[in-house]
Amino acid sequence: MNDDIDAGVDSSVPVWAVFGDLMSVMLGAFVLVLVGVIGVQLELSARLEKEVKQRQEETQRREALEKALAGPLAAGRVTLVNGRIGISGSVLFPINSAQLQAEGREVLRTLIAPLSIYLEARQEVLMVSGFTDDQQVKETNRRFADNWELSAQRALTVTRALIEEGIAPSLVFAAAFGSEQPVTANTDEASRAKNRRVEIAPIRKPAAETAKPRE
Repeated sequence: MNDDIDAGVDSSVPVWAVFGDLMSVMLGAFVLVLVGVIGVQLELSARLEKEVKQRQEETQRREALEKALAGPLAAGRVTLVNGRIGISGSVLFPINSAQLQAEGREVLRTLIAPLSIYLEARQEVLMVSGFTDDQQVKETNRRFADNWELSAQRALTVTRALIEEGIAPSLVFAAAFGSEQPVTANTDEASRAKNRRVEIAPIRKPAAETAKPRE
């Protein structure tokens, strides 16, 4: 019986060869795992480096903007929050109107020189955004259908004023937000006044796309 069992074992294959094959497989698996771990670490390191660089660029951008707007900021005529230049709606326009007031135009004039210098040194453009409070446009005011239209017209008015004062048309555009994205809850007149505003935000210039020839 034992002779039959022993006869089924191939004694010609040495044990060390089988062990060597097993170790080769394990080593190969270990190398694959190691390469994968190194690849993940390199990817994470590249992402971290990119994020750090982006944060540094954003910090430098904000510092440059603060420096450029030092005069208007010191005079209290504008605010600068997260890279957005804020101007009170009451300074720019009468209530429920898109007619630029003399005081508002004067504030915009003070921004032309510093913004021109800032834009000249950077590949950025200006986004002029109009915002309103949550109160509906009065029915007697037939110029605007709703707050979207009012905010859009105010943004356009400021955009045109900036162009008239010297900002290149290719470096500015308008956007409307209506009563969306308030800076504070519309609980009383003081808070609503804060939400009626225009913001001017330098943003990165969109990359020019190569026009594809028509077939």
